[in-house]
Amino acid sequence: MVGPTVVRDRMNGAADGAGGMTSTPAGTGADSGMDVDSGTDPGAGAGTGADAGTGTGVEAGRLPWRGGFGRLWSAAAISRFGDALRGTALPLLAYALTDSPVLISLVTACGFAPWLLFGLVGGALADRVDQRRAMWAVDVLRGLLMAGFAVALWLGQATIGLLLVLAFVLTTLQTLFDNAATALLPSVVPKEALEGANARLMTGQEVAGRFVGGPVAPLLIGLGVALPYVADAVTYLVAAALVASLRVAAPPKEPAAVGRTLRRDIAEGIRALWEDRVLRAFAVSVALGNIGIGALVATLVVLVKDGLGTGDAGYAVVTTGYGIGMVTGGLLARRVVAAVGGQVRTLLVAGLLQTGVLVVLGTVRSLVAAALALAAFGFAGMVWNVLETTVMQQRSPARMLGRVSAAFRTVAVAGAPLGAVLGGAVAAAWGPASPALLAAALVGCGVPALIPALRRLSGAKPAGTQA
Repeated sequence: MVGPTVVRDRMNGAADGAGGMTSTPAGTGADSGMDVDSGTDPGAGAGTGADAGTGTGVEAGRLPWRGGFGRLWSAAAISRFGDALRGTALPLLAYALTDSPVLISLVTACGFAPWLLFGLVGGALADRVDQRRAMWAVDVLRGLLMAGFAVALWLGQATIGLLLVLAFVLTTLQTLFDNAATALLPSVVPKEALEGANARLMTGQEVAGRFVGGPVAPLLIGLGVALPYVADAVTYLVAAALVASLRVAAPPKEPAAVGRTLRRDIAEGIRALWEDRVLRAFAVSVALGNIGIGALVATLVVLVKDGLGTGDAGYAVVTTGYGIGMVTGGLLARRVVAAVGGQVRTLLVAGLLQTGVLVVLGTVRSLVAAALALAAFGFAGMVWNVLETTVMQQRSPARMLGRVSAAFRTVAVAGAPLGAVLGGAVAAAWGPASPALLAAALVGCGVPALIPALRRLSGAKPAGTQA
């Protein structure tokens, strides 16, 4: 729930916003091997807050656990744990409440639709308000909603209609929360430590959600159908308390102007994303890739069970392999960047690696090979997420970070539903392995889109020029 959306977290889906806080290994920061030229960063003011008011004495590039970042990390991990409980319980509850496949699928659709409908509005609001207050207020509201739903379920009053409304409202609130969180992080850590913060946060969330929340969810469901939702409500409230306790300098806000409207604010965010050639290249690459990943995610269970001839245990093996790859990628992101020689170069390598392993996934009929392929896929995906979010935070003007991130998210999310439909059609026409090959083609097409960004960041430019 806390932090920037994991835009290219390919296996979690483009709409897994709340669990998207990214982070890097301890003390990484943006070192001399990074491609981003701070002298050309249009958002040079973003990320200078660095634990303001906490008295932690943060040194450049170092990221201590005490103070603001430790609380933010704890809130992110606790929230992701609650998300995992709810994410496991919701489909099972929907199945128990209705025998209509259409209604059951609408529960998932409610996780996408608000981002397409309100994501840009959430970004504009995030740039107008105090992000910290907005985050804890939204979490309190979501905690109360979840607690109310748990009571309704306990009393036997829950219906599929109520479940759909709840899913839609929670995701709508999430559009404000996630964009505010993206804009807040540069006020909590120094700009040069953003990469480290992003990797730590994302890795912590992956562990808390996949390896703690995932196994615990069936136990809670067995003890009582309402317990996962009670636990999720508690995590919302605990996360709200942690965020409310932060003492950070508020990011700069634009002075109120006569005639200022949400429409104008949204247009400015879209324009800022499009006019920055680096961020525009990232957006094009992600848009192409997420169409393919939408196809893969929607049909992965078919590939594993029909294409590989395995059962539920086989599906658990490949998804666990993906999770292990994600965690490992977060822990080693800084070393990977240092070895490759820059952020955009690393993104190019990550995209090529993901393309290759998707080809393996679509052609090799072995459970072990599939698990290893998805582990490598998750590793590269986590490195991608860390660097992509960091570059966006570094390059976006501080006063517009919420709007720029919202525009980026909207582009990313839009491709996933289209990809899901394409994946089903391709699997029906050419077999269960074909969506993986479609994903490989689209992710591969997205890699060349990054080349202009590499050239832009690698070229020598006078300080203060617009990228």
